[in-house]
Amino acid sequence: MSLLVGKPAPDFRGTAVIGGDALSLNPDSAFKEISLNDYRGQWLVLFFYPLDFTFVCPTEIEDFGRAYKTFKEMNCEVVACSTDSHFSHLAWRSSHPGLRNLPFPMLADFTRVTARNYEVLKEETGYALRGTYIINPEGELVYSVVHPESVGRNTQEIIRVLAALQSGKLTPCNWNSGEDTLN
Repeated sequence: MSLLVGKPAPDFRGTAVIGGDALSLNPDSAFKEISLNDYRGQWLVLFFYPLDFTFVCPTEIEDFGRAYKTFKEMNCEVVACSTDSHFSHLAWRSSHPGLRNLPFPMLADFTRVTARNYEVLKEETGYALRGTYIINPEGELVYSVVHPESVGRNTQEIIRVLAALQSGKLTPCNWNSGEDTLN
């Protein structure tokens, strides 16, 4: 399989940890089955991170949480994904104050099928690299970038790219929303 921008995004499905305060009240209500199909008709940022209980990962995940309102205003949902189990996600979210009230799901990819389909699985370690994908409302992959484990993402850059994609215009280098496009 070759993952290319402009082609249909690979399907994903699995158990995700959702909710904030529900985590401390009823762990059973914290789990939900989700799939790519659930996000048809809206934009989606799907991002992979290596592992729960690490150092760089929570800095990114928390920043996506802080920016979530902006994504929602842009008709965009956010899904985080790692090869950890949903039980590990729940334990991490329950124990890490900055993750406790995340407004988006954390998808468990314990079988590594989704990471493999999105071509970010590092086979020798069994975990995903920092892949970021933007999927349009029709289910087409329109943006793809992969960072190594040691380098965190820039959430504002992802928002900038999303705005450029949603503009439907040619956008020059360093373009920001509200600036002139090339057409």
